[in-house]
Amino acid sequence: MLQELSIKNFAIIDSLSLSFEEGLTVLSGETGAGKSIIIDAIHLLVGGRGSSEYVRHGEKKAEIEGLFILDNETHPCFQKAADFGIEVEEGMIVLRRDISSTGKSVCRINGKLVTIAIMREIGASLIDIHGQHEHQELMNESLHLSLLDQFGGKDIASGLSGYGQVYKEYLSIYKQLKRLNENEQEMAHRLDLIQFQLKEIHDANLQLNEDEELQDEKRKLMNFERLFEALQTSYDSIQGERKGMDWAGLAMSHLETAAEVDSQYEKTLESVSNAYYILEDAANQVRGGLDQLEFEPNRLDLIEARLNEINGLKRKYGSTVEEILAYSSKIEEEIETILNKDSHVEQLQSKLQSLEKDLSLEAKNLSDTRKMWAKKLTASIHEQLKQLYMDKTKFEVRFVKSGENESFSFQDFKKDGWDTVEFYISTNPGEPLKPLSKVASGGELSRIMLALKTIFSKHQGITSIIFDEVDTGVSGRVAQAIAEKIYQVAVHSQVMCISHLPQVAAMADCHLFISKKMSGGRTSTMVKRLQEKDKIREISRMISGVEITDLTLEHAKELLQLAGSIKET
Repeated sequence: MLQELSIKNFAIIDSLSLSFEEGLTVLSGETGAGKSIIIDAIHLLVGGRGSSEYVRHGEKKAEIEGLFILDNETHPCFQKAADFGIEVEEGMIVLRRDISSTGKSVCRINGKLVTIAIMREIGASLIDIHGQHEHQELMNESLHLSLLDQFGGKDIASGLSGYGQVYKEYLSIYKQLKRLNENEQEMAHRLDLIQFQLKEIHDANLQLNEDEELQDEKRKLMNFERLFEALQTSYDSIQGERKGMDWAGLAMSHLETAAEVDSQYEKTLESVSNAYYILEDAANQVRGGLDQLEFEPNRLDLIEARLNEINGLKRKYGSTVEEILAYSSKIEEEIETILNKDSHVEQLQSKLQSLEKDLSLEAKNLSDTRKMWAKKLTASIHEQLKQLYMDKTKFEVRFVKSGENESFSFQDFKKDGWDTVEFYISTNPGEPLKPLSKVASGGELSRIMLALKTIFSKHQGITSIIFDEVDTGVSGRVAQAIAEKIYQVAVHSQVMCISHLPQVAAMADCHLFISKKMSGGRTSTMVKRLQEKDKIREISRMISGVEITDLTLEHAKELLQLAGSIKET
């Protein structure tokens, strides 16, 4: 949910901080008070198109910041944030957007600078904004299939999983076959290239870890004098006359005498004896190292040349010797495949045909499951529309393309099956069903969208939903039905609604009144959270239009009582 919102120097808003709660929040106020400006600010916060016109006159930049709390660990926002390298702690997402007076935007998510595209993608999983004339997600036919899949839940998800596994293998084989059937001239050029590359790598006769070993040897040769001097000094210190070994031997001899007199020095004698023999071994190792040291000036040149050769191969084929050898094995297999193209094509075609049968079977099972759930969705939509007094409206989930009784090629198989789904609707008896995106009436569109949203809000996982005057153009019993539907959506998602309907305001869990004030010759927007008494007066104003009377106050109280009864049930 959106918990905190801060807006500074945005349009007529000077500085505004709002706290939101779960459930239904209604924003009301006179026309032009700034209700839609607050929604515009939220829209920009989640990646909407910005403009310098939004910056308050005389200010350098507008600042918008919002804190979202995610209490569901499976919320898609977590994965999206991880994909973009954004850390999320304790389920908190902070979006911030600054718009300068020059029109440039700076976007941050949890303090990390991001592009507007990333902010839009993250924001889409947090907030869904529906305006009076906006079609948004539910009106986008390209997303109808995913909405049906969400509605079908585990049943469709299981079918998608089985289909996806076969499709992944099918796609891999198809791409291999396509590469082998490409233009013969391009294939010949490819063969010449990788044969040259393979010869170059083979001629180099690389050995694993060779470069690291050469680097070690190079370092020793370049520091030969330091190494020789250090070993020689070490040996002299241990083995030289009156040095380490002599003194240790002398100490051992005297301790032998002491141990003969007093047995308590036997352990001390043992320790010194061990030290003496350890020093003797160390001296022998240092002596051996000195004997093996031999400076070869030409060897350093050979190492440099070999390392240059290996580095040249690294620039072409991999960052390590291991990667170069792996690339060599890969192109060796490719050469063998190209040289024996016909037999490989035959094998791949046979495997592809077998996989296509499996894929068709999985796609059909998935499509059948979707059609079953499409009937359930249709019945649910009709029930919702009936409650919104649109019982004559017909809704249909139409499978525009399906694999049944058709011969499908690779292009017809998609990662989510072979179905293409679109929602169709007819709002008047006798009229043909038309695509949902073609529905034109503002009032009808609002109710249709609300019916769909009532169902899909349970499945979409959107944190917050904003309705921007979707109740315009309705009244009476339809207005009451819309109010109840908006509240039903708020049961599953946080909902913010700009409304002029008293029925909607009465259903609010939190009622914010938006007004304007003049100060220092400038207009600013103010927000006040209404308590029970003020809420009654505001609903009364919404009923009467201008003058508040005892009758409208009583009517407002009745609406609130009715709303309370509806919420309880």
